[in-house]
Amino acid sequence: MESRQTVLVTAAAGGTGQFAVQLAKIAGNKVVATCGGTQKAALLKDFGVDRVIDYRKEDIKLYQGESGWKPSNYTGLCEKILSKSQSVAGFFLMNYPHLWRAHLERLHNLYTTGKLKIALDPKQFLGVKSVADAVEYLHSGQSIGKVVVCIDPSFSQVTARL
Repeated sequence: MESRQTVLVTAAAGGTGQFAVQLAKIAGNKVVATCGGTQKAALLKDFGVDRVIDYRKEDIKLYQGESGWKPSNYTGLCEKILSKSQSVAGFFLMNYPHLWRAHLERLHNLYTTGKLKIALDPKQFLGVKSVADAVEYLHSGQSIGKVVVCIDPSFSQVTARL
């Protein structure tokens, strides 16, 4: 990720978005983040987001401009997906197994030094049978942070040592 860019993160208070905003800030970027709700907006402000857009209070279309956000040089499915974004950057993890260790070590270092925080949703989902409920909860828009399903209901929470 480059520095001194403006990065837009949608669904920024979710399980993935929370890391995207923090890593973008750590890289030296200005971060604009969207979310739905006061609690989510507060979480994002705590993460250092420069501009939080709570789409339940603000009309995000005001930020699109007259012609909206339109992709360039993309056709077909990508054009349909990108019609709501200015750009998308990513990679297929399976193509980069040689990089996993180094990046996981960097993430671990950021976490253990307090530079990367993890927000877990307090709602508990126990057992395989609760997976559908967890997915429904995610789709409800009520979750904040990472939603976790504990597959083994007999599991007692122990602080992980990474």
